[in-house]
Amino acid sequence: MTADPAPPAEDLLRRLAPQVLGALIRRYGHFDAAEDAVQEALLAAARQWPREGRPANPRGWLIRVASRRLVDELRAEDARRRREEKAAALTPRDAFTAPPPGESRAPAEDDTLRLLFLCCRAELAPAARIALTLRAVGGLTTAEIARAQLVPEATTAQRISRAKRRIKESGTPFGMPDEEEHAERLADVLQVLYLIFNEGYTASSGRDLQRADLAAEAIRLTRAVHALLPADGEVSGLLALMLLTDARRAARTGADGSLIPLADQDRTRWDRAAVTEGVALVSEALTRTRLGPYQLRAAIAAVHDEAANDADTDWTEILGLYELLLRMVPGPVERLNHAVAVAMVHGPGPALALLAALEDDERMAGHHRLEAVRAHLLERAGDREAARAAYTRAAALTLSLPEARYLRSRAVRLA
Repeated sequence: MTADPAPPAEDLLRRLAPQVLGALIRRYGHFDAAEDAVQEALLAAARQWPREGRPANPRGWLIRVASRRLVDELRAEDARRRREEKAAALTPRDAFTAPPPGESRAPAEDDTLRLLFLCCRAELAPAARIALTLRAVGGLTTAEIARAQLVPEATTAQRISRAKRRIKESGTPFGMPDEEEHAERLADVLQVLYLIFNEGYTASSGRDLQRADLAAEAIRLTRAVHALLPADGEVSGLLALMLLTDARRAARTGADGSLIPLADQDRTRWDRAAVTEGVALVSEALTRTRLGPYQLRAAIAAVHDEAANDADTDWTEILGLYELLLRMVPGPVERLNHAVAVAMVHGPGPALALLAALEDDERMAGHHRLEAVRAHLLERAGDREAARAAYTRAAALTLSLPEARYLRSRAVRLA
């Protein structure tokens, strides 16, 4: 073993977890048991690596340890069944088989993409398969998934549990789907990657505004899907959206980790190579494929990124793009962003009226973003007292420390 101080062990383990899980499921099946074995391997790494040094091949180490834990569990389960003389013999897929020779060597390929498509199965309820994939591939906690899907945490836990049970019962082989199945699962795959990226770009909780490793993994997987389906306009649109958004990452926080809003960012710090690639991807997709939501979101991001400064932003074009997007995806987040664009073009009054209509949407109830946007619009309207109260409410609702600090600072400024 050799010590390797970078990247931080916690980030590395989070990035490797879905790859290790995919390798175990491909080899042994048993989704639930494989997930437990991976968690035990991660705990072992967290204990041993700081003391003994990080292994030269961290992924291979984790696969070896997790495989041993899983093998032990499967053997114990098999013995228990024999002792209790329970039902019939296992099916070939469920039967325990010893690891093949050379088990200590990790498989060369990355199984994360297979795991992604495995979880996005048509027989699972849409919300359940997305929740399961966010857990298995994105490594998000149940609470983070619940916030991403705008549902209670208990609902998310039930969805994940049911999805795992269905996969176990189905006995579906672990592999890439054929061309027809690609089309069936693609919408969910893209939504999962989008949600993983969003959690990485703006963490829903914690002391850091961003989880760069999570955003990078979402981009990596989206590139893999794009390589698989290069002619799909929505895949291109999602990749473009991620690149155009992530290009601003370096300018989003100050030296102390404080949040810097888009209007105040130093645009010379934006990643211009990522902007150029993203603009090229979305421009090409818009000219040759059917229009879709990810292409529209990417086009909005491109308008922001191509403006030399905040004052040059073409908000009229952005508003038009949001209106097209709302016809396809009339969700609460899209409606909230549309209200911001309305305010920039027509003033805060009409936008505040749009927010009032959102208050009855239970998915936005208690969400800090609704109060944060309301505060911004009230401030623009000159109602300092109401704006201060809204900023204070928003700060109390968010679990992100940088966002909370920023919102409280806005409230203090208006006192």
